[in-house]
Amino acid sequence: MCQRCAWATATELEQQYHDEIWGVPQINDQQLFEYLILEGAQAGLSWRTILQKREGYSRQYEGFDPATVAAFTPEKTEQMLQDPGIVRNRLKVESSVRTAAAFLELAAKHGSFANYIWQFVDGRPVQNSWQSLKQVPAETAQSQAMSKALKKAGMTFVGPTICYAYMQATGMVNDHEIDCHRYQPCRDLGETFSL
Repeated sequence: MCQRCAWATATELEQQYHDEIWGVPQINDQQLFEYLILEGAQAGLSWRTILQKREGYSRQYEGFDPATVAAFTPEKTEQMLQDPGIVRNRLKVESSVRTAAAFLELAAKHGSFANYIWQFVDGRPVQNSWQSLKQVPAETAQSQAMSKALKKAGMTFVGPTICYAYMQATGMVNDHEIDCHRYQPCRDLGETFSL
């Protein structure tokens, strides 16, 4: 049996997400947008809840195309709020439409959203060496700077803790515990990473 980070042992969904996605550097704008929406939806909830609803999110957010989401009408958001397949929180759903518009503006200004967002870690994944989950911070100076910039751009549900979780999800930071079977593979990906 392979060793995993302590948070990723309870369910098969968590294990799969941990083994295939968490800590892997992402530069695809659509995937970066997906995790921005999912991390914002997670605020105040468990990540397990979001993973269980990920399929519902993909359906309602039409594959997480930011241009499509930015064009959602009030009628569309009302319809989304009826779907138990997502977190039915009006503020989060309405926020996601504004986030999509801001995302597109940042992508247009910087050539891609990846070019913009990776600047917060100087274009390279941060490689940590944690012995246990207790050592992993809830936020860092980088996530605080990211939060401030994203809020200034018009996004909400992008506090420093959410931004740090986003950095973990998209591989901007490798927070796998050092005895986890994914620590070294993610470290190796970080060593060869380029935008």
